[in-house]
Amino acid sequence: MAGCGVLGVEAGGFGSPEQWRFDWEWSYTRDAWLDQMPTRCLHPTPAGQAGAGPDRRRAAIDAMGGTFTMRYATMVVTAARTGSAA
Repeated sequence: MAGCGVLGVEAGGFGSPEQWRFDWEWSYTRDAWLDQMPTRCLHPTPAGQAGAGPDRRRAAIDAMGGTFTMRYATMVVTAARTGSAA
């Protein structure tokens, strides 16, 4: 992993970073997934289709049997400070 966290640690003032990755998954019901989704969309909706997004998502989850499993990866980076605190 060469992400922002590791690059910041390697910039100075810290020892070598240690990294861990935890893969996990969570099963969602349709209603649980829709409840946690953002209520604001950051991309435009085609004309005449405003409000159709939630209905499409609901139908897609229902077509999978009403539940689905989402896979996640949680990344952890730690490093000991080598200098005095600023």
